[in-house]
Amino acid sequence: MDFLEQLNPDQRAAVEHVEGPLLILAGAGSGKTRVITYRIAYLIQQMGADPQSILALTFTNKAAGEMKERVKGLLGPIGGTVWISTFHSACVRILRREIDKLGYTRDFAIYDADDQLSLIKECMLQLDLNPELYPAASIAEKVRSFKNQGRDPLSVTEEFLPFSLEGKALQVYALLQKKLKANNALDFDDLLLLTLRLFEGYPEVLARYQTRFRYLLVDEYQDTNPAQYRLLRLLTQAHRNLCVVGDDDQSIYKWRGADIRNILDFERDFPAARVVKLEENYRSTQTILEAAGAVVAANRERKGKQLWTRRGPGHKIAYFQATDEQEEASYICRTIAQLRAQGSYGGQEIAVLYRTNAQSRPIEEALQKARIPYRVVGGLRFYDRKEIKDVLAYLRVATNPCDFLSLKRILNVPPRGLGKAAQDQIAQQAQAVSGGWPELFQRLLEGNGLPAAMRERLRLLQQLLEELDQIAHSLSASQAIEETIRRTGYDRYLMKEGGPEAESRRQNVQELITAAQQFETEGDPFRDGAPEGLLKEFLDGAALSSPEDAQDDPTGRISLMTLHSSKGLEFPVVFICGMENHLFPHVRSAENPSQLEEERRLCYVGMTRAKELLFLTNAAKRRLYGIEMRNLPSLFLDSIPDRYLQRIAGPTTPKPGPSSPSPAETGASTGSGVQTFRKGTRVYHPKWGAGVIVEVEGEGNGLKVTVAFQQGEKKKLAAKYAPLRLI
Repeated sequence: MDFLEQLNPDQRAAVEHVEGPLLILAGAGSGKTRVITYRIAYLIQQMGADPQSILALTFTNKAAGEMKERVKGLLGPIGGTVWISTFHSACVRILRREIDKLGYTRDFAIYDADDQLSLIKECMLQLDLNPELYPAASIAEKVRSFKNQGRDPLSVTEEFLPFSLEGKALQVYALLQKKLKANNALDFDDLLLLTLRLFEGYPEVLARYQTRFRYLLVDEYQDTNPAQYRLLRLLTQAHRNLCVVGDDDQSIYKWRGADIRNILDFERDFPAARVVKLEENYRSTQTILEAAGAVVAANRERKGKQLWTRRGPGHKIAYFQATDEQEEASYICRTIAQLRAQGSYGGQEIAVLYRTNAQSRPIEEALQKARIPYRVVGGLRFYDRKEIKDVLAYLRVATNPCDFLSLKRILNVPPRGLGKAAQDQIAQQAQAVSGGWPELFQRLLEGNGLPAAMRERLRLLQQLLEELDQIAHSLSASQAIEETIRRTGYDRYLMKEGGPEAESRRQNVQELITAAQQFETEGDPFRDGAPEGLLKEFLDGAALSSPEDAQDDPTGRISLMTLHSSKGLEFPVVFICGMENHLFPHVRSAENPSQLEEERRLCYVGMTRAKELLFLTNAAKRRLYGIEMRNLPSLFLDSIPDRYLQRIAGPTTPKPGPSSPSPAETGASTGSGVQTFRKGTRVYHPKWGAGVIVEVEGEGNGLKVTVAFQQGEKKKLAAKYAPLRLI
């Protein structure tokens, strides 16, 4: 086979392993997508596998789309019949066929994070929870954590304190699931959870999918959560043909529910598994690879790899220490201007990465002053814009009569004289209805409690929804959207709103039609051909889209993004700013070894985004969140051998003076590299609050202090790394 000749020996070994579990440890830039797609082609062409017996799963629509195109490029039209999708899209497809067994109807709606949060707020109001004591966002995070672990409310057996956040979140979780079911809706995390329930509760359904999918391939396995892990175990327990591709050194999503143990324990969980390491890198220079490898090598929880490249050593990594964040931003901007002026790199080839979004402000200001075009990656999703959600809400009501959350959104949009009092009355009536909005409107219009004017407004809305229901069942997705915009008067509503944003919103609404037209021409062989089915699939795609799906930018702008957002991307030139303790690594990791290891992996990910030039910067003092901080250089810098660094001359840390407090006053570093602490000194810790040092032991970098905090806790902390501030 000609395409096998394009693989290096390790890649080829991975492609040609057919039966039994396989772990492909794919280092950054090692050609993992090629291996996955060539393996699919090999199974079909060489081993005679049925294309529809292969299921390939990944985490973003962008990655799935790229994989589909490559497979079709290798195999032609038959490649389009392989089931390649994200985990969540695969679960949607299964649930659309099987969910009636769980008491839902197949026209269920999918709620995004904003919709879920709205329902959670309703639950909190009903449970009389104080949002100041129990913030809705924190409750939502706990609920998502339960779901990502594959646990429904009844399976959470821990006994939480009555007033703990976890205890309240569990109460909200139970009520949330009832509300979701009443709306015939699933939130994003339910897609995995209910598929898991389906497989575990209905063995005949599981057996059908086990028989269908003889070969499973999973990309980015290090990012899987417990629910995804259980799904994979269930699907492969008969044939064990599971091939996973991942890199434990790039596991950076624990906060999203990812469990690094899934990849670290693969050989234990799947006995007789073969492990193939892809260590040849096709992206970065040897200097960048060895420096990044030195940083992550300090982690204990890892498999271990030694990346190498044929590209040569390349340039040293530039390291610049600034006086403050303004000087840091000025250096970054000045360097970018020089690179562009030399004609070596276009703006789209340069990225600036940072640990937290708040760090972008001084960099943006410097770029604006220099008139250098840039974009901030990770902004508002297209499908999260108000005007888009409004139009889609109409279509969701038309395709799912029980979707009262979407009905609530469009009751008075565009304005039709249904104010808050009317909306509250409608919402109250909706709680007693099981037949969706047709039954709700029938009750409202047949009752005697409504003024004549409100009755007429409701009758007109009922008539509109009936028209949209017919449209949804008879027209294509793009035509249905176009008719919805016209019949609701939404375009006129945007024009009347006026203001500088009105035209932009109108353009976004028109772009929604374009998106639907493109969707219709994609030719997915698994797609439902009926108009209603196409519209439902388009709505599903809108709910499942992610910020990562639209990160390409051909317009020559510099890319600014968090380190997390940079995962999966590459740029010839990369700047990583804010390389300071308590910023990167983040302050939360100071006393948590596993969090510190994840921060170190995040640094590795950031460094390996660079193909040719890598710049690391930090500041002696930094104003962030309204507070001036003086941090030591990041401990990650200590791991990088000096031979890989080129230190750029710049201002040194100012000497203490009237405008610059001394280290003892601020908790800044002294000559020994640690803070000045004495027994009896009062300190402040961002997690435990104020306290007093009661014991000091060791010296230099090994200095440890025991602090008695006001909350009654005593903690022994490493002075070099603990985020302590003298008070």
